[in-house]
Amino acid sequence: MLYIIATPIWNLEDITYRAVRILSEVDGIACEDTRTSWVLLKHYDIRKPCISYHSHSGKAKTEKIISQLKEGADIALISDAWTPWISDPGYTLIQEALLNDIEVVPIPWVSAVITALSASWMPSHHFLYLGFLPVKKWRQTLLKKISQNKTETIVMYESVHRIVRTLKQLWEYFGGDHPVVVARELTKKFEQFHRGTLVEVSQFFEENPGKVKGEFVILI
Repeated sequence: MLYIIATPIWNLEDITYRAVRILSEVDGIACEDTRTSWVLLKHYDIRKPCISYHSHSGKAKTEKIISQLKEGADIALISDAWTPWISDPGYTLIQEALLNDIEVVPIPWVSAVITALSASWMPSHHFLYLGFLPVKKWRQTLLKKISQNKTETIVMYESVHRIVRTLKQLWEYFGGDHPVVVARELTKKFEQFHRGTLVEVSQFFEENPGKVKGEFVILI
């Protein structure tokens, strides 16, 4: 059986009792980064064999895990944070497991999308999640397309390296007065939500480079 287990964004307490139990019971854990996952596993005194499984893992790694599953092993798939497969590695392994008639069981919990949306001032009854925007190819085309969306809150992720650039581009396509929320350091000690217009929030991060840290969720 393959378990898809959501792990904390940062705060190690943000994990379910069920997730801890399953991680303690499985035969092995496939981790996006074993060094990062070790911190969580050590915190809950979970000592299970770990294998790295990330976006660059080849076919051989997938086949190795599938072989273990077919032999009857229970394997948990976790990423560095939140839910595997949602803007994270895991799609290939999950797909192969299902193609081999291996049961896939989700153990849900935390999500940066929902965490940010729940505390924003944006409408949450209908939203469009984009993940990370393309770095180059199709970026302008996508920005133009979503700027015409007048009915949904649009949620996207952005890295520390591109947050200022992206906010300026959104300003260009949506207009400076368009409302935006930028959430950073979710569940961490210095968690912050910046709410305002694209002009105001863009200028804030440009004028406060010390706040350009961590990972970001943009809601527009």
